[in-house]
Amino acid sequence: MKFTQIPSDTFSSLQLNAGVLLTEFDPKTATLAKDAIVGATSGGVEFKAEPSYTDFGEDIDNCPTNMAELKRLDSVEVTISGTFVTVTPSSVKAAMGAADVDAGDATHIVPRGDIAASDFRDLWWVGDYSDKNGDKNGGFVAIHMMKTLSTGGFALKSDNKAKGQFDFEFTAHYSMDDPTAIPYEVYVKSGTDEAASKASTSAVNG
Repeated sequence: MKFTQIPSDTFSSLQLNAGVLLTEFDPKTATLAKDAIVGATSGGVEFKAEPSYTDFGEDIDNCPTNMAELKRLDSVEVTISGTFVTVTPSSVKAAMGAADVDAGDATHIVPRGDIAASDFRDLWWVGDYSDKNGDKNGGFVAIHMMKTLSTGGFALKSDNKAKGQFDFEFTAHYSMDDPTAIPYEVYVKSGTDEAASKASTSAVNG
């Protein structure tokens, strides 16, 4: 059948596996710093960038709903959520949102009644992409979320003979530095063949 097909590059365009949540990532080098991983997750993560619109034509006589020229994008709510199965003082502080680590005892995390600028931090979600997934030149999809703050709170669910589960939700925020900048961006980079890359490098260094 003529239209019962899939794109010929389907395998090279698949996002694979659960990915990792990171405090930092450089898409130019795609280097994964082990201490940048926020925590081990279960069940993957869910990222959403949901726009909010105003239809200025909805109360105008003879104007159909969703007239393109009268539609305005008000804002985009950007969230990422999932479940951690590991917990550290830093991940607890992040989940609390407004909190401090006791200066005299790094194991003691104290919630705070107001939000500080330091409570906001950038987060990255990075997952494998394409049919080439080598350690050096593997493809990736990377989502950079700006000025995130925990909006899901600190939650713990324990169970008999099971791992504790820590649900999380982080929301990205706009900034007064540039109120028009939507607080996320996405990188999609295909992998390259590492054997061919090594051969090319050897030839150049010849």
